Amino acid sequence: MNNCYLYVLDTMADWEIAQITAELNSGRFLKNGKVTIRKVSQSLNPVTSMGGMSITADLKLSEVEFSDGDLLILPGADTWMEEEQKSVIEIVENLIDRGVIVAAICGATAALANAGILNSRKHTSNGKGFLEMMCPEYKGQDNYIDCPAVCDGNLITASGLAPLEFTYEILKRTEVMKEETVSAWYKLYSTKESRYFFELMESMK
Repeated sequence: MNNCYLYVLDTMADWEIAQITAELNSGRFLKNGKVTIRKVSQSLNPVTSMGGMSITADLKLSEVEFSDGDLLILPGADTWMEEEQKSVIEIVENLIDRGVIVAAICGATAALANAGILNSRKHTSNGKGFLEMMCPEYKGQDNYIDCPAVCDGNLITASGLAPLEFTYEILKRTEVMKEETVSAWYKLYSTKESRYFFELMESMK
């Protein structure tokens, strides 16, 4: 991964991106140390997360020059269908085609579906019925996979109930962890069995 960008917007679901941002920012289990996460938004005015956290972007979306191998994280939020968010959705398909990894969870998947971006790509969300209800332009039923998270090339999608699996798919796709490390990491957090902590520590040697 070259650069990591986190799109921030009002009502963003802060818990949905908590694990991935913690692992990337701390770098505690990564192959090459921490990853700098740059927060981007429509403006530099603070946004307020669903948990009441005030977050200020580092860059305006219009200032970002994305390149092959970058990661763009789109968290869930109640405001994805608002006019203000169209500019980020409009560039997603082009970013995917250019080699940027786009990871969307919960409400962000609905915004992608409504723009037709999921029609031809394997994906998941909060349920097929959720997308059909929320997104008049959605025609991707044949590519919907009923599981917590899906990676299809440079696109990662996840249910809002699956921040762990969302993180797991991002860590695998970006290859910032060794294979044995990300495997042990996921087993530890998904099973809650302490034996996988020691497997995780062993994988770091």
